[in-house]
Amino acid sequence: MPEVIFTGPAGRIEGRYQPAKEKGAPIAIILHPHPQFGGTMNNQIVYNLYYDFAKRGFSVLRFNFRGVGRSQGAFDHGQGELSDAAAALDWAQAMNPDARACWIAGVSFGAWIGMQLLMRRPEIEGFISIAAMANRYDFSFLAPCPSSGLFVHGSEDRVAPVKDVVSVIEKVKTQKGVKLEHAVIEGANHFFDGKVDELMVAVDEYLDKRLGATEDVT
Repeated sequence: MPEVIFTGPAGRIEGRYQPAKEKGAPIAIILHPHPQFGGTMNNQIVYNLYYDFAKRGFSVLRFNFRGVGRSQGAFDHGQGELSDAAAALDWAQAMNPDARACWIAGVSFGAWIGMQLLMRRPEIEGFISIAAMANRYDFSFLAPCPSSGLFVHGSEDRVAPVKDVVSVIEKVKTQKGVKLEHAVIEGANHFFDGKVDELMVAVDEYLDKRLGATEDVT
């Protein structure tokens, strides 16, 4: 799990990068929760997603948005963080010029950033959006959503209630062949306290369906 530093729009960005063993492997970028509420790349869900994609043979990058950890800059209410995410994908693609495809996974604030990046980068073929704050951020830019993916929510999420995400999913027009799925983890709050294992089961079931079941290589 090598530490990496790469250049972003606001200066240095700190990350962790796990290269795939096979040439041409897909890329996954993992985006952390809100920087002003303790979100970092070491968030438990981000950490689990990182290793989940790594064991599936992806080249995986997680990183700290500007102003978090050793990443330079200051919080920019989403606009700068989207630029950071684009720079992270650029860096990962430069490291993996033969990569066939890319996935994006985001948690809370990171889910909002990830979905915006999805709209700008046609090479992103799948997404995982966890605890997307559809009540606080505008998701109307998903018009239409270009890639299939999974939204996961906790039934007891008081920060971003399930009904708001369901409303977004129902309103989103999709391109032909694109399917949006939604999983609800019973009893889970916004942070999935005590429910991360159940969350990852739902994520794995979806990834198995999209990518094929994986053998545990650890």
